[in-house]
Order: sequence, then structure tokens, then C-alpha cells
Amino acid sequence: MRRSDRQITDPAAISALLEECRTVHLSCNAEGAPYVVPMNYGFALAPDGRLTLYLHCAAEGRKLDLLRRDARVGFAISALVETVRADRPCAWTARYRSLLGTGRAAILTDPEEKRFALEALLHHMGFAGRADFAPEALANVAVLRIDVEEYTCKSNVVPREEA
Repeated sequence: MRRSDRQITDPAAISALLEECRTVHLSCNAEGAPYVVPMNYGFALAPDGRLTLYLHCAAEGRKLDLLRRDARVGFAISALVETVRADRPCAWTARYRSLLGTGRAAILTDPEEKRFALEALLHHMGFAGRADFAPEALANVAVLRIDVEEYTCKSNVVPREEA
């Protein structure tokens, strides 16, 4: 990371960013060019910092075709706090928090693992309680687990007491 002064390493701050944001931009390998798609997500952040993302999508389509050929993915999650205007065009900036990383996607087939992943996603989106998934619903949805191999989290938001 070029700007290590902006790096976030505190697990609570990383979890707060993941909770605040609602969209992950997932990048798949598409014959020499990236294919990027925005998706809702759920997540699990282990105490040791290991991150797992959970996504769902239609049971067929380009994204799944690409992931079957190459499970490597990149992703970006970000929160734009504000655009900071300036007198000169090149002096403008943005205040943001972001988490970027790479990993490998697994297309889940086990109904219980799919249920767990979907519950993580629903919990993140604000659904309280345990969801009751019909077996045919689980069979007709694709659920992805992104085993995150590396990520960086950073912020250029000035804390209120320093502003």
C-alpha cells in the first residue's frame, strides 16, 4: 500500500466499514479483460482478520461461466464520504473508506452451506432472525463464497477531533 498512513488494521473498523457498505464490485477474468459486476454481499470476519464474502446470483449466466473457468477474483468495497472541492481542478479530492482484495470464488452446492451464506447476506442487508428457505429456492439460486486471500483497507477520512 502506497499510503500506509491511511491503512486500517483495526478489526472493529474493518467490520464497521463492511457493515456500512452494501455493494461489492466483483471482478472476474474474462478472456484477457476484467468483467466487473456490482453485487450485494454478506461476510464473516474472523478474529484473526480472515475475511470471507458471500454473494448470490442467478443459477446461470456469464459470471458463473467465467468463475467456472477461473475462480480468481478481485473485489472492491467502498464508502464515499464526501467530495472535497478546491480552487484548482487537480486539488479536488474525495474522503472515503475502502477495502480492496483478491481471492477465489467457490460455487456452493451443499444446501446447508448455501443456507449459511444466504443468512449471512440477509443479516448484512438488515433481515433479522432465521430465514426459512424452501428447498426448491435453495436449488434454484447460485451462492458464491469468496475465500479472500489478501485485502487492504484504508481511509482518508479525517477523524472529527483532528478536523
